[in-house]
Amino acid sequence: MRQEADHRVPVLIVGGSLVGLSTSLFLGRLGVPHLLVERHSGTSVHPRGRGNNVRTMELFRVAGIEPDIKEAASLLADNHGILQTPTLAGDAGEWLFKHIDPGGGMARFSPTGWCLCSQNDLEPVLLRSARALGGDLRYSHEMESFAQDADGVTAVVRDRATDTRYTVRADYLVAADGPRSPVRDRLGIGQSGPGELFANVSLTFRSKLLADVVGDRRFICCYLTDPEADGALLPVDNKEHWVFHAPWHPERGEQLEEFTEERCARHIRRAVGVPDLDVEITGKASWRAAERVADRYRDGRVLLAGDSAHEMSPTGAFGSNTGIQDAHNLAWKLAAVLQGWAGPGLLDTYDAERRPVAAATSARASARSVEHSHPGFAPAPGVGGGPRGGILNVVLGYRYPQGAVAGADPAQEVVPDGVRLTGEPGSRAPHLWLRRTGERPEGPERIERLEVLSTVDLYERSMVLLSDARGAGGWHEAALRVAGGDGVRLESYRIGDGPGADLVPDAPAGSEAPDWAGLHGTTTDGAVLVRPDGFVAWRSPAGVPDPERTLREVLGAVLRTA
Repeated sequence: MRQEADHRVPVLIVGGSLVGLSTSLFLGRLGVPHLLVERHSGTSVHPRGRGNNVRTMELFRVAGIEPDIKEAASLLADNHGILQTPTLAGDAGEWLFKHIDPGGGMARFSPTGWCLCSQNDLEPVLLRSARALGGDLRYSHEMESFAQDADGVTAVVRDRATDTRYTVRADYLVAADGPRSPVRDRLGIGQSGPGELFANVSLTFRSKLLADVVGDRRFICCYLTDPEADGALLPVDNKEHWVFHAPWHPERGEQLEEFTEERCARHIRRAVGVPDLDVEITGKASWRAAERVADRYRDGRVLLAGDSAHEMSPTGAFGSNTGIQDAHNLAWKLAAVLQGWAGPGLLDTYDAERRPVAAATSARASARSVEHSHPGFAPAPGVGGGPRGGILNVVLGYRYPQGAVAGADPAQEVVPDGVRLTGEPGSRAPHLWLRRTGERPEGPERIERLEVLSTVDLYERSMVLLSDARGAGGWHEAALRVAGGDGVRLESYRIGDGPGADLVPDAPAGSEAPDWAGLHGTTTDGAVLVRPDGFVAWRSPAGVPDPERTLREVLGAVLRTA
């Protein structure tokens, strides 16, 4: 007979860094009670992991915290591009790229954009928001052991402040416990990939004179290439606080203790090119870059997310963003299963969707490090030789050829060559600005407050069916009957300028309104079914004889209730 646990929650999250906190935020938004334990005493104090890509910012936008993140990131709001130069003294060097979004072309694809917010600034925003939503987040608490059975997971947690232990019984455990994940190790889940790539020592330092040397070069990162003192310089406030990543070679026997404050200050002065630069070392942290992906993301009631599931080179900030997007993919599926409108098999699609994305993205991250000649990275043959070029297709255009989708081409590339967001099943649904036509009391409260909104804003808490207000397909009425009778969370919106329209495509004065149906690859009599994470689950290019039956069958297949 199983002993009664001290605490009972639907989800236990292990790890309170970016991915664990994001999991808590997303579960809280969906009304799923949960407990998070993190062995450290608080959020990150080291400025790292600063690049939040456009897809991640879309998720934070829908979660309602985009303004808070932008406020936390205000000191670096004008920093763009990556500079590579032998020294900062003088005007030598070249911009690897000067702007993330030159010309503002990203506005065609998304209602938001990239945001430079360091991990030590972002994590407190996530923590406050998650707690405001009712999340039970406990720092200085460490999971010591766990055991799972067919019905759930029982964990033993130690309060490190009082050295007391308690048990937690959860339906599911999410392991966001980092690259050396004890949970993954205890489950015996292996990893595939090239492995260790390079190592750096991250140094925080204060220098009041460095801002004058940098001048008006507002970079995200500067690669300094002096062979005797190479490294990467990153601004924290553009004034006197900075970060420098110095190469570390443990494979040559170099010890971390050799990085004394005197040596580090001398290295920074040489790299910058100013022998008498004022340098006060304020912190030191070592890290190792690797390219690895877990062989599976699920073991029974335990699911891996973030660095426990994948490691990748830091160039491009792919790792943290991929982890946050793991959390979002997993959160809606956990909510759907726990709330009874999806079958348990839906959680199998987490591995089917996210693991191929991690494999493709980690290879792209290594290739990016080769392109940028990241300090300390001397790639072995065959490492970092993947596709090169733009990265928007990697961060926004990735696909789910298999998983919780119907009608996707299983042979399509997970990361295509270009950005093709045209409503194909398995792709992120297209962005389109919309205007409200009236009140919809049955709609989500958050949507009701928005007069002008993106299609991206429609997707969070339910499946969403889009159909044309001018069409005769009967999709809207079918969706209402299915939602009312089957218990599935399903919202339906009619788009267009016809009678009964809920949303109208928005266009500047004097411009023709965009064709929402054509943008989504359907017609006025067709429909598009979108998941809570904004990915297209299925579409019908035209009308069908029995839309209610068709919709019910598709939902059953996608949500694994059939």
